[in-house]
Amino acid sequence: MKWLAFFFVLFIILIIVLADMGILAHYVGFVYAMPYGDKAGHFILYGILSLLINLTVFRSRPEQSRKLLAIKTGLILALLIGFEELSQQYFSNRTFSGLDLSFSYLGVIGFSWLAFKIKKLGHGVVSLLIWGNLFRF
Repeated sequence: MKWLAFFFVLFIILIIVLADMGILAHYVGFVYAMPYGDKAGHFILYGILSLLINLTVFRSRPEQSRKLLAIKTGLILALLIGFEELSQQYFSNRTFSGLDLSFSYLGVIGFSWLAFKIKKLGHGVVSLLIWGNLFRF
């Protein structure tokens, strides 16, 4: 899981660099063509990043509270995502968007919750297929 998280971090960095250079639209122009496609991209990409990192941290620190680990991981990701969004002011091809930032944060929150529920059930990713169990408290 840690390698998957690591490579996904590299993938996110590649997306950020391509966007900063103004050439991301050449590769994923269809995302920008859809209404709110970029917002969905923020939600999904940062959500998946949060899920992978949380599952990795849960596995590496089984003795610690998953809830506390998810909160710490989420706050660290939120800080880094916020810095990245604010840094867009310094690139001519990018603009800061509070709405983008909000969707990024919603992805982190939603997928952190999902990681917590998956790990709580102890069935791994297979639990995603059993939606009824995900919503039990």
